[in-house]
Amino acid sequence: MTVDAEILETLEKMPQRLKAELLHYAKYLIDNYSKDVSKVNSSHKKRRSGILKGTFNLPLPDDFNQPLEDFKEYME
Repeated sequence: MTVDAEILETLEKMPQRLKAELLHYAKYLIDNYSKDVSKVNSSHKKRRSGILKGTFNLPLPDDFNQPLEDFKEYME
């Protein structure tokens, strides 16, 4: 059995309210997935890793890795 025939056979068994819901969903699928894929993919550029390397060089204090005074009571 082909997909088209199976869809029609299933559709005949559905109540009217489900047919209306299926129609709305089918229109949604057509609107969202029938667009030209080449246009969508061409607008996205491939990401490159390390492109921002060296951009955020912050001067860190020498005691950067030491516990904070605020948490001293928790550390004891």
